[in-house]
Amino acid sequence: MKNTLEIKGLKAGIGEKEILHGLNLTVPKGEVHAIMGKNGSGKSTLAKVMAGHHDYEVRGGDVLLDGESILGLAPDVRARTGLFLAFQYPSEIPGVTIANFMRAALNARRAEGEEIDAVEYYNELYQKMDLLKIDRSFTSRSVNDGFSGGEKKRNEILQMAMLGPKYAVLDETDSGLDIDALKVVSHGVNSLRGPNLGILVITHYQRLLDYIVPDVVHVMAAGRIVKSGPKELALEMEKKGYDWVETPVPA
Repeated sequence: MKNTLEIKGLKAGIGEKEILHGLNLTVPKGEVHAIMGKNGSGKSTLAKVMAGHHDYEVRGGDVLLDGESILGLAPDVRARTGLFLAFQYPSEIPGVTIANFMRAALNARRAEGEEIDAVEYYNELYQKMDLLKIDRSFTSRSVNDGFSGGEKKRNEILQMAMLGPKYAVLDETDSGLDIDALKVVSHGVNSLRGPNLGILVITHYQRLLDYIVPDVVHVMAAGRIVKSGPKELALEMEKKGYDWVETPVPA
């Protein structure tokens, strides 16, 4: 299906353990969807499988970007196809500045021998940093090296802004953030919302969704989506907890 991120009957696991049990989900461009669920429900596994993490074996189903399967692609090819993933614990890369890292990522998406113009690159980078309210001195720091939780998450949102993906998956972006950092990161995500970007936010808590207001909320349990609804569903989950939603028996 064009203009959608579509997950169809996805089954995946590690070794003998199956974690995703035929998960179905569709995120159209221009919308923000949120997945909520307990620890162990399979939320982060879903993000890692979509990214092509080598620890996970796909045992059925498919993941489609604009109607084309990405499961047979290498992780870097999936990214170039238009999928962006921001993980709960971003990696540190000492000795590589954010500016150089970002420039290399952009050049990797261009034809061989074609590189982005330095002036054009920095003009765009500073424009995005200003939009996201990030100090320009940030670019000279090594990627996530010695960063606070909030700085790591802001760096991921900056990468997302520069790469311009079709779909973005944000895995527990609120993890480890105080309220001020949460507001800054949420402002960054909201600044990028638009008709050409579909966003999937994965979280435990309602508080993130006070700032990044979703169009649709999904509840995940035992490796499946078990309930979907409007943004008010997140408030209902916060009030009642997850146990009131019936957990399916894995097939």
